[in-house]
Amino acid sequence: MKFLDLCKVYIRSGGGGGGSVSFRREKYIEFGGPDGGDGGNGGSVWAEAVDGLNTLIDFRYQQHFFAHSGQPGMGQQRTGKTGEDIVLRVPVGTEILDEDEETVLADMTELGQRVQLARGGNGGWGNLHFKTATNQAPRRANPGQPGVERTIWLRLKLIADVGLLGLPNAGKSTFLAATSNARPKIADYPFTTLHPNLGVVGVDNVEFVVADIPGLIEGAHEGRGLGDQFLGHVERCAVLLHLVDGTSGTLIEDYHTIINELEAYGGGLNDKPRITVLNKVDALDAEEREFLRDELQKAVGGKVMLMSGVSKEGTVEVLRALRAEIDANRLRNRDADAEEDAPWRP
Repeated sequence: MKFLDLCKVYIRSGGGGGGSVSFRREKYIEFGGPDGGDGGNGGSVWAEAVDGLNTLIDFRYQQHFFAHSGQPGMGQQRTGKTGEDIVLRVPVGTEILDEDEETVLADMTELGQRVQLARGGNGGWGNLHFKTATNQAPRRANPGQPGVERTIWLRLKLIADVGLLGLPNAGKSTFLAATSNARPKIADYPFTTLHPNLGVVGVDNVEFVVADIPGLIEGAHEGRGLGDQFLGHVERCAVLLHLVDGTSGTLIEDYHTIINELEAYGGGLNDKPRITVLNKVDALDAEEREFLRDELQKAVGGKVMLMSGVSKEGTVEVLRALRAEIDANRLRNRDADAEEDAPWRP
């Protein structure tokens, strides 16, 4: 299945049915009066977050979604049938943007969340509504309101607990394959990963989700390489795991390259909790490990962990550190929600 995280969609709600101009005509009943019914309301366009989807590939093959219009009113006070709604089923984590690709109309972050994107037009009144004491035989009716037509963008941001960062061939996919059942493509050339991968990892009987995104290079915010188009998938993560290749020979430059790209991208990524790991230590001797870790700790200004995705050395310690950051983030969110729900006090 192909991965698609951005698509353009055209939607249109149904127009309302027109009201009816009709009069009661039955044998032996004179002056029956108006009996025109109202038109039915048009169908609306909705978006709903559903389970079991992690890509927008369905919208590659269908980009137009039109709801049904309401039926016109009829005589004998019969109201027209309401048009059927149409529902866009999207993965959890989908942002719905206006045509300018900047204005956020809705953020589908919860399973079952439902948002109205285009409301159907109201049905027109029949001539029965216009009957008065001085106008007992009105010959007018309202037309139905037209539907709403608009263009929207769907942008998927995967919901994960941990986001993997690093240059191409930093060992991100190897780490994901070593700690989860995910099987991302692994090879000895850059840009092996072309789309994000998700994996469920577990430590101490606790599971969380890790997102592996394609590697960044210098100038990614300007569109170089694969650009920063996939950084949106780690915006919702609680913690970032920054893997630095210990065999690259340009350790400090590699670290600053990723940090500079995070600052250029924005979106609060640079302020998220971040764990820095010196990866591929299985190819280093004890002296090289200590020297490179000390140099990297000076650049980071904090603790640096050692790990090897191939030999799985240090992976458990890294997972435990990630779990601690995830628990702390959940505790902060719970406290913030409690403060918002607390009753007002003078």
